[in-house]
Amino acid sequence: MTVDAIDVKILEVLQENARVSISELSRKINLSLSAASDRLKKLEAAGVIRQYTAVLDPAAMDRELNAYMMINVDNSGSIADLIKLIESSGEILEAYFVAGDCDYILKIATRDTKTLAELVNKVKAVKSVKRTETTILLNKYKQLYSIPPHASRE
Repeated sequence: MTVDAIDVKILEVLQENARVSISELSRKINLSLSAASDRLKKLEAAGVIRQYTAVLDPAAMDRELNAYMMINVDNSGSIADLIKLIESSGEILEAYFVAGDCDYILKIATRDTKTLAELVNKVKAVKSVKRTETTILLNKYKQLYSIPPHASRE
């Protein structure tokens, strides 16, 4: 599916507020109700819009400490235990297998340094983990929850 300028407007409105009504959406993008609804359905069917979600306030959820953990693994062993830990931990928000100086990068949101240390120790206890390096985030300057719809047009 090719995303045109009207689709970009729809996506921008939805990224600002995914709970916007169809009537409000149609007003904001200057299309009829049925045309806006049809375009939205096409974006969903094509997989351009993968899901609608709620963005939670970390402070309200007692998760104000954010960190990235870089992990090196011993390639001679199984990483199944590491993957199981990653999948079962609610503090690990994202996990990536990467190229570069480390093998995996984890994005973590936890309560404080004590709970971060507990998670670090759990990861280090996994047999295939050779080394970890954890970086605590101090200030947030930018955070997007999805790619800007106009990014592909720049």
